[in-house]
Amino acid sequence: MKEREGNRKYFIELFGAMGLYAVILFASISVGRPMEPGLARTLLLLSPMIPLGLAIWAIARHFRRVDEFVRLRSLESIAIAAAVTAGLSLTYSFLETAGFPKLTMGWVWPVMGFVWGAHSCLRCVFSR
Repeated sequence: MKEREGNRKYFIELFGAMGLYAVILFASISVGRPMEPGLARTLLLLSPMIPLGLAIWAIARHFRRVDEFVRLRSLESIAIAAAVTAGLSLTYSFLETAGFPKLTMGWVWPVMGFVWGAHSCLRCVFSR
């Protein structure tokens, strides 16, 4: 499979899953928040995890499609993103002790995703 065709399939699968995630997230919060606490509300508020699972599946399929060099570069970007995120998380935990507002775990993935994307972009810019 050509690289361009593989990337096209990946973006269609990933952004399709993330679009579905956004729709289900909005719907689940809109409908679920006013509901009485219980199993139905919990399941409804967890429903965005289904399209998130589809996004993980798309990423795994993409990694199986690419060659070893791309896998190695991606692994390096993910490792750097994880290390930076761990460092930022630990640093902020000290700031919380100093009185900064507490952050939820919901910030971990956006920070890691941003660092992952930024590292990948910087690699492209500086490798030319």
